[in-house]
Amino acid sequence: MTARITPTPGPPGDPVGHHRTALTISPDDLPARAKSLLDKGYRVALVAGHEDVGNTGLRAVYLFTAADPDRRVELAVPVPRDTPRVPSLARMSAVAGRFERELHDLFGIATVGHPMPRRLVRHGHWPRGWYPMLASAGEPPEFAAAEVPAPIDEAEVSLGPVHAGVTEPSQFRLTVDGERITAVGGRLWYVHKGIERLFHGRVPAAAVELTERISGDTAVGHTLAFCLAVEDASGHRVSPDVQRIRAVLLELERLYNHAGDLGALCGHAGQSMLDAHAQRIREELLRLNDTVTGHRLLRGAVHPGGVTVRSLPDPGRLESLAADLAEVVELVLDSSVVVDRFTGTAVLTEARAREHGALGYVARASGLTVDARHDHPFLPGDPPRAYDRMDGDVLSRFLARAAEFADSVRLITALTEEGFDHTAEPPLARRIAPATGVGIVEGWRGTITHRVELSADGTLTRAKVVDPSFVNWATLPLALTGTDVADFPLATRSFNLSVAGNDL
Repeated sequence: MTARITPTPGPPGDPVGHHRTALTISPDDLPARAKSLLDKGYRVALVAGHEDVGNTGLRAVYLFTAADPDRRVELAVPVPRDTPRVPSLARMSAVAGRFERELHDLFGIATVGHPMPRRLVRHGHWPRGWYPMLASAGEPPEFAAAEVPAPIDEAEVSLGPVHAGVTEPSQFRLTVDGERITAVGGRLWYVHKGIERLFHGRVPAAAVELTERISGDTAVGHTLAFCLAVEDASGHRVSPDVQRIRAVLLELERLYNHAGDLGALCGHAGQSMLDAHAQRIREELLRLNDTVTGHRLLRGAVHPGGVTVRSLPDPGRLESLAADLAEVVELVLDSSVVVDRFTGTAVLTEARAREHGALGYVARASGLTVDARHDHPFLPGDPPRAYDRMDGDVLSRFLARAAEFADSVRLITALTEEGFDHTAEPPLARRIAPATGVGIVEGWRGTITHRVELSADGTLTRAKVVDPSFVNWATLPLALTGTDVADFPLATRSFNLSVAGNDL
């Protein structure tokens, strides 16, 4: 066993910084190591497969993270190419089990003892034994008819994969008893893009165009997580002013997405006028984004080693928009029809949320205090707040996002009131040996994690991306069980999970 300890502390007295430990262990040692970390309060943040050039074997890398203080432990498990297998951690961690299924579909690394070893990512027309992340995979196979799906039972309702409106494909099969959903089956990955493979061989600056398009509504979140990972690997520390501007952009992204979804929830409850008011607020925020960065979706601002903006947002304008949105929320709460529709609908209990590792506002609305701005900060900040309602239903998620909107406006005001030093940033440092780095950010949907490996010449040899939707998709069926079929659109919108961020 080898160990590498990489402390990345901040200045004296600064709570920002993390301690990352990397261990190389045997497959037999994995379960005990993982159990020890999970028992200490760590969570499985990432599992990634690796194929090293010139090496006869493969690697599975497990990233465990914990808060207070920010700690990160990597377990690298080399496996032989002819028999690539590792013990499954699925019975210890539901999140690990989901990652393990992805690991097998993309790299062919089997997980021994997995309780549910069926495909997750693999398309039905992929040839057996074809693993797209291996160098030997070659060109993708021609598209062909997938396996014939099981016939729809009389007690089932099938939705998708093609949906009305502009949305990406996903399929749900609802088992119903009358109007009540009793079980949910789903299928994603219709648009699996192989985006992680596209990172290979690029310099970090050239990879930003990929990170901004992992999930189009999360350009800042994914790009910032990637940049933090690259800066971690390079040993490059950006100035506090750069980090503050990045935090402002991250909160601007949270604002326009929350405003749009709060309005959409009103629309699903039959309140089209309230929806229209919220969408007007969203449009004003998008125009503000364009003023700040030159792009309505905030693209082109965050880059490895720095940030580029045209101006800073006007706090007064944001406070005015926050007051407008608060009025929309107040009108919702004054409507007994809407409150009744939201209350008790699509409940995700705290126990279920904790068991399946829920992230973001989905977790916080169920009573968990999970927030990377506190757990893995790149700026000092306040601890996560407790919301007034945390019952895990649609109303709780609605109120959590309304509260986060107001919090984001206050945070932007605090970050901008001192002004910024716009001096040029030094170029990104480059190490002369291969290095790894991890970046963790609280995107608007939840915790985003990126892990990168850089070669000695500074190019990317591996990038692993985890969007919070990858984790939260597993919680949606739990919340839908017991919900009326007519409330399916309302329930899914209250989660608003990304298909693009999941189907990498």
